[in-house]
Amino acid sequence: MTTQLTPPVEKRPEAAADPAPGIRGPRRHGAWTPWLYLLPALVVLGALLVHPVYQLGLISFLEYTQAQVSGGEPTSFQGFGNYTALFSDPQFWQVLLATVVFAAACVVTTLAVGCALAVLLTRVRALPRLALMLAALGAWATPAVTGSTVWVFLFDPDFGPVNRLLGLGDFSWTYGRYSAFALVLLEVVWCSFPFVMVTVYAGIRAVPTEVLEAAALDGASQWRIWRSVTAPMLRPVLVVVTIQSIIWDFKLFTQIYVMTNGGGIAGQNLVLNVYAYQKAFASSQYSLGSAIGVVMLLILLAVTLVHLRLLRRQGEEL
Repeated sequence: MTTQLTPPVEKRPEAAADPAPGIRGPRRHGAWTPWLYLLPALVVLGALLVHPVYQLGLISFLEYTQAQVSGGEPTSFQGFGNYTALFSDPQFWQVLLATVVFAAACVVTTLAVGCALAVLLTRVRALPRLALMLAALGAWATPAVTGSTVWVFLFDPDFGPVNRLLGLGDFSWTYGRYSAFALVLLEVVWCSFPFVMVTVYAGIRAVPTEVLEAAALDGASQWRIWRSVTAPMLRPVLVVVTIQSIIWDFKLFTQIYVMTNGGGIAGQNLVLNVYAYQKAFASSQYSLGSAIGVVMLLILLAVTLVHLRLLRRQGEEL
């Protein structure tokens, strides 16, 4: 009698069924985990940033002067009246133009000095490099009020050593409009170039040496190597430091206020931040000062959005 053997049937793994709604709970909980970690920081930012910005925007739509602050007159809603008055004021456009031009000059000069010193750091030995970096970081860590006061003393027409070294006698740097802006520019560059220098130096160190050696073997000069090889590879770093410098220099306040004594003679050295301060506190026109603050906020918000978009692109490229 012949027995027919039946091959064993392999048990196929059962198809994974869709997880029950209750199983998806941990995944949903895991999606909220990063926000739980960020919650304390968001609460602090909300208390320190969101509410003041809300109050700034609210006051810009009201008639809010010293009379309303003291309670002598009721607060009234003005709509866009403050913005209309601001945009129809020729001084506002003059100050805005001066702010843009001055910030652009500060950014260009800071980038030029910072990049030049970053290249210098790659050419010197370890001890001079350490000394230069410590000196630069000391300038960066100096408070703006302290640095501005020291620079005013250095260029003082009576007691400052700079005029004596240059043989300028009792020349006043803060009397003329352009000389005062130039003096403030020097101080801003002095306290800002260390950030550019250190950041660009780190970027240069990340450039492969083989690429630089190949360019040198092809007969390229140092300037050509920097312009055609190093600078394109440093583009993400240069974009970051440029936009960061624009944000810092556009909202400049302390250096202008301290070094020009509140904006210069007859307001010839006003920038938007100092102009808003004068409108709000010197003239007690708090609503106009708030409107200027809102305009500055929108401009800087646009620059920040461009910054974040470029950072996102660079992250995708990396």
